[in-house]
This record gives sequence, structure tokens and C-alpha cells, in this order.
Amino acid sequence: MRLGFAVLLFLAIAPSLYAQSGLTITTEPNAIVWVDEIRRGTTDASGKLTLTKVSAGRHSVRVRANGFKETTAAVLPGRRALAVKLVATTDEAELKFQEAEAAREKARDDASQQQAADLYREAIKLRPAFPAAQVGLARLLMSLNQFKEAHAAIDGARKARPAYAEASAVEGRIYREEAFDDDAIRSFRRAIREGGGVQPEAYVGMAKVWEDKGDFAQAIVEYKKALAQLSDSEPVIYQMLGAAYERIEKPKEAVTAYEKYLELAPNGSYAAAIRSILTQLKREAAGEQIIP
Repeated sequence: MRLGFAVLLFLAIAPSLYAQSGLTITTEPNAIVWVDEIRRGTTDASGKLTLTKVSAGRHSVRVRANGFKETTAAVLPGRRALAVKLVATTDEAELKFQEAEAAREKARDDASQQQAADLYREAIKLRPAFPAAQVGLARLLMSLNQFKEAHAAIDGARKARPAYAEASAVEGRIYREEAFDDDAIRSFRRAIREGGGVQPEAYVGMAKVWEDKGDFAQAIVEYKKALAQLSDSEPVIYQMLGAAYERIEKPKEAVTAYEKYLELAPNGSYAAAIRSILTQLKREAAGEQIIP
């Protein structure tokens, strides 16, 4: 059986994903931190964020804090600490983009999402070639079911940045929402290629498409790839993995996934529901007969 390039690349880099050590990043308080374009958390009031799982090798750290210019720094192999000095910015486009990002994260209804979308549009008006703002706008428009406009925002991002893994992953999600599964798969695969094999959002998107098609075994494969790259920063994927194992009647594996979710998010939105079914799943895993 011939393996695709993305699979071969993932297998090639997989061993390094498990040789992990800690990394402490020091910068401005309440700054968002990405490692290799994967969001890993927010610094505390003292400006520190300690990551317990960072794979061996060289990494790129991107830091964003409101009122400051976004900065990217390199982490050399073996380094356990990184100080990132941010410089205050007066760039109106950058400040408006930061305002839009904060509004999008807080938005809970159509009205607040539309307000955040308008902020992105203001940032793009100030800086027409602004791919990150275009992708943020596309995410909101997708949530508002404005799919044509969302695709236009992705096209705008690609004009400024042709190879943009995040844009391709969001495009795949838009296609999935439109029920264009084949187009979604093509976009997710493009995202994985553009990300050099590392694009957990695309792997999760692929998993959801396979679930739509009823292929839960393949969905599990994709969820596992995403989890290997996220270093337990997204507990909800363990819930998705557990549900997929339930669908193929593998209760033992489902229990393991659900317990990992509870370990990482004991007060998470799925915690109560998971606890309510774990006893039955454990009995099934032990081979006991379940009497309705």
C-alpha cells in the first residue's frame, strides 16, 4: 500500500513529538502564545507561561499582546526558557485587529459576532493586505452561515499569503459546513501540506468529515494525529475521540479517552455527561453484561 506524502511526513516527524521537555516563556501579562503556529495558552499576570510538553528540536514562538507589536522568536534545541520583549505599537490596523480578535473570542451571539466582523473589516480597510485579519473575518462569517463572504475572505488572505495553512484549514471547515465533503478534504490536505505536516485544526476537520461519512475508524486516526501535535492543549478532542470509539464499539479505548478529558478538564462542559456514562462503559470494557 502506498502512503501519501502527508502521512509519510507525519510518520517521519512523529518520533520527535514524544521527546518532550518544559519551556517557560516570559513576556507581557495576558499575552497569547503560539508555538509552531499552534496556540498554547496565555501568560499570567506576571507575564509567564510554562509549557510542560514541548517536543525536542527548534521551534518558532509567536506572541501577541494588546497594544504591542506581534513578535516571533526562535527557540533553539535544549532551551528551557525564553524571554520575548514586545514593543508598543501605534499601528492603527494592528490595534483594530487586536480589538477584533478579542471581540471574536468574547462573542456569544449573532449580534456580537457581527460587531467583531465589522472590526475586522475596519482593520482590513486600514491595511488591505492583512491575511490574519481576513482569516479571523472568515471564521466569524462561517459562524454566521455567510459562506460566500467567508470564502471571499479566505481568497483575500491568499492574495497576500498564497501558502497559508490556517487559511486552508478554515476553508476546509467552511466547505464542511456547506456539506461539500470532497472540497473540504482537499482544503484540509492542502493545509497539512502547507503546515509541513503539522496542522491539528486540519486533522480535526478531516476527522469530522470522516464522521459525516460514517467512517469512525478513519476519524480516530485523524484525531490521534491532532492530539499528538497539540500536547494536551485541547481536551475537547479527547471527548471527540472517546465518542468515536463508542461508535465503533470499543469501550475500553473510549474510557481511556474520556478519562484523559476529565484529567485535563475536570470542570469542562462535557465533564458531567462523561462521568454519567463512564460506569457503564467500564462495565462494557470489562465484558460484563449490561441489563437495560
